[in-house]
Amino acid sequence: MTHSSLDPAAARDARPESFPHAATGALANHQVRANIRHATTSIRRKRAGVVAEVPDWELLRAAGAAIKDETLASLDAVLIELEASIQAAGGTVHWARDAAEANEIVVGLVRAEGAEEVVKVKSLATDEIRLNEALEGAGIRPIETDLAELIVQLAGERPSHLLVPAIHKNRVEIRDLFRERLGRPDLSDDPTELAEAARLHLREAFLRARVAISGANFAAADTGTICVVESEGNGRMCTTLPDVLITVMGIEKAIPRFRDLEVFLQLLPRSSTGERMNPYTSLWTGVCEGDGPHAFHLVLLDAGRTRVLADPAGRPALRCIRCSACINVCPVYRQTGGHAYHSPYAGPIGAILAPQLLGEEGAVASLPFASSLCGACYDVCPVLIDIPSILVHERGKAVARERSGIEGRSLKVLGKAFATRAGYERAQRLGRKLQRPLARDGWIAHFPPGPLGAWGRSRDLPALPAQTFREWWESRDEPA
Repeated sequence: MTHSSLDPAAARDARPESFPHAATGALANHQVRANIRHATTSIRRKRAGVVAEVPDWELLRAAGAAIKDETLASLDAVLIELEASIQAAGGTVHWARDAAEANEIVVGLVRAEGAEEVVKVKSLATDEIRLNEALEGAGIRPIETDLAELIVQLAGERPSHLLVPAIHKNRVEIRDLFRERLGRPDLSDDPTELAEAARLHLREAFLRARVAISGANFAAADTGTICVVESEGNGRMCTTLPDVLITVMGIEKAIPRFRDLEVFLQLLPRSSTGERMNPYTSLWTGVCEGDGPHAFHLVLLDAGRTRVLADPAGRPALRCIRCSACINVCPVYRQTGGHAYHSPYAGPIGAILAPQLLGEEGAVASLPFASSLCGACYDVCPVLIDIPSILVHERGKAVARERSGIEGRSLKVLGKAFATRAGYERAQRLGRKLQRPLARDGWIAHFPPGPLGAWGRSRDLPALPAQTFREWWESRDEPA
């Protein structure tokens, strides 16, 4: 059997583009757009059906939001209780301030076991901190065991969806990939056959694995119980077979009580996969002699989360349970796909989480503007995150940062010019003269090169009329 791993250089974005530039390329890929529209339409239809079956759905949403807000209001105490509960159950808790510290902790734990490879459960937190790259840089081979994550890894690509990382690929493309990377030239594009090929590829890895790495959907502070929900069973194999289990979890995933899972295990599967419950819901508390891993480590990841917590307007984003319902209804995501976002967190929730967590500069700085503010994301969010309002909040922060830039200086000049009637009329006369080389048939046909040219490429701007209303009024023969 041929074993393949992801080349770190292939996954690393040397120069990530801003969303507007990346989206232009994404819009040109009609096959990917068709794949995404087909998949998201199917998921939305399934979700609507199972949600309609629940008579108290809105009450469940309100309960989920209330539990999350309660957690965030006392997160310090909840995390301390969680640590104590896990330690009492035989586990070990590690605190990581940022991605570099989390990666260092995980690499150190794997090296301490003498392992040269690890099996991984699908985890957005490990994608966020680029753990795979850190492991490979340390000579440790990560093996993704979720089918969609495996597809993305074999292709040397990045995930394009929170829940379905390979949503941009169809089964013919997956067949061709498996034929090449798994050494199976006989494969057809039958989904059952493709799944079986992946199962055979992963079985040996499960049986020889000494260390597994997972994320977490929830962690109950009162019992120290970690919860992972998935649909394939690969997570169950990772959390039970290896000797050592390492879980990397954002600190916002903690919940106060084990009984709170009653609410979230109704909200999450319906919102994510359109199922009444996930086929596999794995719960574990510390370690148990003779059953499962003999060592459990929980890495609690901050990486910007306390900064978000300190922002009252942006804080509700930390309620997110990573269901992807907002992504599936977003008209922007459905046209561009997830790769244009340059973040593990795509779609509406990614447009706020990525700048909040990863920093509000660089390629993710433009993401809050990647939205029509239609509100569909808020309508489907199972924990009532008002994403449009937070997008507007993040846009305001972006504008405030740009006040000293070209746009900010230009607006200041215009503000002074338009502050008086005389200044406004002088600006009109000057504008009519300056637009002459650019205007055609009542419209600005092209813009000069530079920032103004980039601004004008996406806008239809009418030319200034030869005469203003005031000038026309004053030129009439009849008295007013």
